[in-house]
Amino acid sequence: MDLSAINPVLLIASLMVAATPILLAAIGELVVEKAGVLNLGVEGMMIIGAIGGFAITVETGSPWLGFIASAACGAVFSLLFVLLTQVAQANQVASGLALTLFGLGLSALLGQSYVGIKPPQMGKLEIPFLSDLPVIGPILFGHDPILYIGIALTAGVWALLKYSRVGLVLRAVGENHDAAHALGYKVVRIRILAIMFGGACAGLGGAYISLIRVPQWTEGMTAGVGWIALALVVFSSWKPWRALLGAYLFGGITVVQLNLQAAGVAIPVEYLAMSPYVITIIVLVILSADKSSAPAALGRNFHASR
Repeated sequence: MDLSAINPVLLIASLMVAATPILLAAIGELVVEKAGVLNLGVEGMMIIGAIGGFAITVETGSPWLGFIASAACGAVFSLLFVLLTQVAQANQVASGLALTLFGLGLSALLGQSYVGIKPPQMGKLEIPFLSDLPVIGPILFGHDPILYIGIALTAGVWALLKYSRVGLVLRAVGENHDAAHALGYKVVRIRILAIMFGGACAGLGGAYISLIRVPQWTEGMTAGVGWIALALVVFSSWKPWRALLGAYLFGGITVVQLNLQAAGVAIPVEYLAMSPYVITIIVLVILSADKSSAPAALGRNFHASR
């Protein structure tokens, strides 16, 4: 066992990279749940975004086009959930699980011809002077643009929910859709837009895994990140900045256990690999008794005829 081989600066920098796909998916799902919709299909939308973004990047040679395509793929795939829950009024939990299973199967089919291919790399955003600072530079100013977009998206969602009329309407729909409808708001339309936003964010998170974190395509490569993102929304009490901190916590646990494996720590690899999920379960158990922050209409379908 050689813990001296673990570089703290690289560890923290890697933590931020590992946290980004979780953060992107969680912020999108947070907006969806603020609108009163529970979409358990995050994992499915992420894996569709992963293969969609990977394929477009390989075919065009442009990672930027790949990320745009991944967001589009996630948003379009989320329309299946819209069709089931907002049009057919199906159960949201069952529909979300079906979306995940379908996404995993479809991505495996679409990705068969991309196994073993390395995609073009997205360059890092080098900031003059700041990137050259010791310790702070590599940690904060030597990352890819999508990582900073994830942080900016968190700030934007926080400001939108807290200070804008759009955020007020979104929260009203999530708290009491009947009252929002009585005030003249288009509840179904608002929820559809929220679901598509969540799908786009999940698609971006999936593409981040296949294009930056692990630049290759592997079947099922999201490996439960979507489920951690769902747990993270609860952990954050539906608050964007807490979601950011939670993503860094879960990402940190993932990076630490990988470094401990590489250092040869005398703990079975299986225990280390399952540690992020164990922490997720523990956090959920601790916070499950506090539902005061959850939108009151979460998981309930809206019936316009009522």
